[in-house]
Amino acid sequence: MQSRPYSYLFSISYFGARYKGWAPQPNQQTVQRRLERVLRHVMGHEDFSLIGASRTDAGVSCIGGYVQVFLREKVDMSTLLPQFNAHLPQDIRLNSVLEVATDFNLIHSVTEKTYRYYFTNSQSFHPFASAFMVNLPGELNWEAMKEACKLFTGSHDFKGFCKPSENKTDYKREVLSADIFTSKEFLGQFFPEEIFYFEITGTGFLHHQVRMMMSVVWQIGSQEMELAEITSRFDFPERFEKLPPAPSNGLVLWETLLTNL
Repeated sequence: MQSRPYSYLFSISYFGARYKGWAPQPNQQTVQRRLERVLRHVMGHEDFSLIGASRTDAGVSCIGGYVQVFLREKVDMSTLLPQFNAHLPQDIRLNSVLEVATDFNLIHSVTEKTYRYYFTNSQSFHPFASAFMVNLPGELNWEAMKEACKLFTGSHDFKGFCKPSENKTDYKREVLSADIFTSKEFLGQFFPEEIFYFEITGTGFLHHQVRMMMSVVWQIGSQEMELAEITSRFDFPERFEKLPPAPSNGLVLWETLLTNL
């Protein structure tokens, strides 16, 4: 049971390139560690705890995430929010804050997550654009890639599309939608004329799942993999070699939907 009775929900965005993911790691700069440092500085104490709605990997960015902070005493967080942002680095921002009930549980309140993976198919890719997307040159079968997205939807055993854990036995997850779209988020002289993103929404995701699914879509598009292998990996994950995850820099946690607010 949480010993700190006052709870505050922050929405958060961050550009993940400089961080080794969300969760604290020894001798590594992570988003949670950086956030905790600023909270200690502004509030003048360390009698708090926090949890994030998602534990993003190293290099992964976030547009629509949440953080729940627990305190022993009630404070006016709306007045502290500008101070937090003034001391945070420019690649992390707390967007809003809301006091929530004592029994509000951020992890259990997440109903959907949407990720976007940005990529392009350019023959003249500028290095500056590589901070935000991955280039996949060469001919691609876009129709087959979209068919691959359709095969991912529904409830499946995704053990063959993630990094398995010795302590995990349940690999069943539900994908609500998956497709490829044309992006208009990035404009300017350093960006390709055509940019795409793989968008996937689900009730929850496994370690490296989205990045491995992106890798599969690319392999389907470049004819390195047959569509039938997707369903075979659902049924017989142990028969196949481990998939290479797509690079982390193209991945963004785009939206997190909560209930019980």
